Amino acid sequence: MPLPIRLIVGLGNPGPRYAMTRHNAGFWFVDELAYRFQQTFRVAAGFFGQACRIEEGNIHCRLFKPATFMNESGLAVAALFRYYRYAPEQLLVVHDELDLPPGTVRLKQGGGHGGHNGLRDIIAHIDTRDFNRLRIGVGHPGHRDDVVGYVLRSAPKEEQTLIEQAIARAYGEFPALIGGDLARTMNSLHA
Repeated sequence: MPLPIRLIVGLGNPGPRYAMTRHNAGFWFVDELAYRFQQTFRVAAGFFGQACRIEEGNIHCRLFKPATFMNESGLAVAALFRYYRYAPEQLLVVHDELDLPPGTVRLKQGGGHGGHNGLRDIIAHIDTRDFNRLRIGVGHPGHRDDVVGYVLRSAPKEEQTLIEQAIARAYGEFPALIGGDLARTMNSLHA
C-alpha cells in the first residue's frame, strides 16, 4: 500500500525581489494550496522556513517553504524531514523544471537532480533520492550559459498564464496525490 504524502516542499528564493521569478514556481504551488485550504504560512522556528498544516477529512500534511536560498534548500528540508521522521516516499518537492515547456507539469518518483541546484542540495542533506518531485515546466532559454539569468527573471505574461494553468491542473489531482496514488496522478497529469 502506498504511503500518503505528509510533507510538500515548494522550492524558491525568499524575498520580494524573487517572488515572481520562474525559479519560484514551487513556492507558487504551495501558496496556492495554502490559499485553497485557507491556511497561512508562519515562521517555523528551528526549521529555516515557513510552514502550515492542511487538515481536512483524511488529508493531513505539512506545507513548507525554505527561507534559505534555492542552492541551500537542503539545510531547511533536512531539518524538518528528520525532526518528523518522514519516509522519503512521504516527501513531495515541487520545483521549476527547465526541461519542460511552460504549461506542463509532471510527477516523478525518485531520480537524480537533473542539474537543479535545489534538488542537488536536498539530496546531499537527506542522503536519498527516493522522494517525489512535482516538476512545473518553465521552459529553457536555449543555451546553458543563460539559465541563471532566465530562472531569476519573470516569465512573459503568456508563459506565466500557462505556468499558472499547470499549477491549477496539479491542484486538481491533489486528493489522489496526497493519498499516495501516484500512478493515477501521473496518468492524469501526463496524458
